[in-house]
Amino acid sequence: MKGKKWDLFALAAIPLLMTLGNSMLIPVLPIIERKIEITSFQSSLIITIYSIIAIPLIPISGYLSDKLGRKKVIIPSLIIVGIGGAISAYAAWQMKNPFTVILIGRFIQGIGASGAFPVVIPTVGDMFKDEEEVSKGLGIIETSNTFGKVLSPILGALLAAALWFLPFISIPILSGLAIILVMIFVKVPKENKQEP
Repeated sequence: MKGKKWDLFALAAIPLLMTLGNSMLIPVLPIIERKIEITSFQSSLIITIYSIIAIPLIPISGYLSDKLGRKKVIIPSLIIVGIGGAISAYAAWQMKNPFTVILIGRFIQGIGASGAFPVVIPTVGDMFKDEEEVSKGLGIIETSNTFGKVLSPILGALLAAALWFLPFISIPILSGLAIILVMIFVKVPKENKQEP
């Protein structure tokens, strides 16, 4: 565990990002409704479309991570999350009628999310041989996820108080940070990867 502290730190950034990327928008929905003149049903789609696409793609991402390697799925997935976030952010910031483009961005984000957080869990299993260390590693990942759930409404409200579209803009920034952390610190042992 000692030699893997930075690996775990980098991996723990992913569930934090995924939770913030979705839950941070929830307290901001009434503001979004007013700013872009949409109904409460339409604003709820901004949240649900993310999950609707992510959930069915999780098994595919898991399969690909077994065949190609964990980082080869996690990093492109985070890039996709960042692209989707950037599309939504641009629409919210610059477009007169941004709703449809925000939804497209959120849909793309959901595709990326399917290969990010769900692949973190088997990655932790690959990193450690000892079951106790795996449990501790998974505990750190879950703590990060829980922290994201606590932080997201506070952060979302604070950002939106400054500028209503800042929660959208934060997503590609956080994705970029997570990509850098994973590229630098996460080392998955080759011998633990399943051969194609």
